[in-house]
Amino acid sequence: MKDHYAKIIESTGEDVSRAGLLDTPDRAAKAFAYLTSGYDMDLDQVVNNALFPSDSEEMVIVKDIELFSLCEHHLLPFIGKCHVAYIPNGKVLGLSKVARVVDMFARRLQIQEALAQQIASTIQEVTQARGVAVIVEAKHMCMMMRGVEKQNSSMKTSAMLGSFRTEQATRTEFLALLNNQ
Repeated sequence: MKDHYAKIIESTGEDVSRAGLLDTPDRAAKAFAYLTSGYDMDLDQVVNNALFPSDSEEMVIVKDIELFSLCEHHLLPFIGKCHVAYIPNGKVLGLSKVARVVDMFARRLQIQEALAQQIASTIQEVTQARGVAVIVEAKHMCMMMRGVEKQNSSMKTSAMLGSFRTEQATRTEFLALLNNQ
């Protein structure tokens, strides 16, 4: 990857042997590997047996989970936050594991619509919850730095499974709790 970055830099007309760029191909390769480290994450290791018996049937919400990802169309970042909710069905997931599931999928080449779906279906798979809801809000550098260059634009996507899809009251409660800062 380092050699490919050197070629990309050279193709801009830059001299990769100048002082400021000497180590850039190596640093860029390491950064890209980190930004796409979600491909190397294993769900069982991410969850790490942090699934606990629970009699709770009330909504669990984890708000404002910071995320960054790379747009699969332009390889530019999108940065934002994710809100995850689920209705337990005899099991609850360790709090930090929700954020780790978000990271596992965000740290891949991605589109935001798929990201919300992947997080929701994975939380559903792991917890067997009665319902899962995910909302992702992000700013996309591919829209801000190039193309239409709209600095204040943001995108919201959602994925609703189970009772969040079929029961209006459950979805309404989730949205009300999110907006109740």
